[in-house]
Amino acid sequence: MNARKMRGVYVVEFAVIGLLLFIVLFGVLELGRLYFTVNALNETVRRGARLASVCNISDPVILRRAIFNTAADTGASSLIANLDTADLTLTYLDENGATVANPSDLASANGFRAIRYVQVQVANFTFDLMIPVLGGTITLPVFRSVLPRESLGRHAETGVLPGITPC
Repeated sequence: MNARKMRGVYVVEFAVIGLLLFIVLFGVLELGRLYFTVNALNETVRRGARLASVCNISDPVILRRAIFNTAADTGASSLIANLDTADLTLTYLDENGATVANPSDLASANGFRAIRYVQVQVANFTFDLMIPVLGGTITLPVFRSVLPRESLGRHAETGVLPGITPC
């Protein structure tokens, strides 16, 4: 067979196999990014619930710190693309798991005193695929963390704000 004619066949074979190889390579990289995002979202809700259980309930820093930002940074997360504090839901729950209607009401039995659990969740978070030709989005499941309340930013002895260390 003529070697000159065979060169064209090799180029076509490489083009087909190379395209498949790069799609598989990008797919593996995207699965790694997806796995990282899922783990980071799990950590975000865990951090948020932990901060909410020990910080003052009216502290706006809780959700900022949960998404891996500094206390002063009000933008999107510096670690997870497209994650903002608006994507997180912070809920205070009573002993039956029902939402406490007015958690900042210190005097009411249905307010601050009723809080027994803290819940943080992320719902409807979309992951954007960056695979060439096969791009799209994946809506991830709900991530939720529930922890028992601790100090909620109060001293046990006096019931006042601690003023010692900010969250």
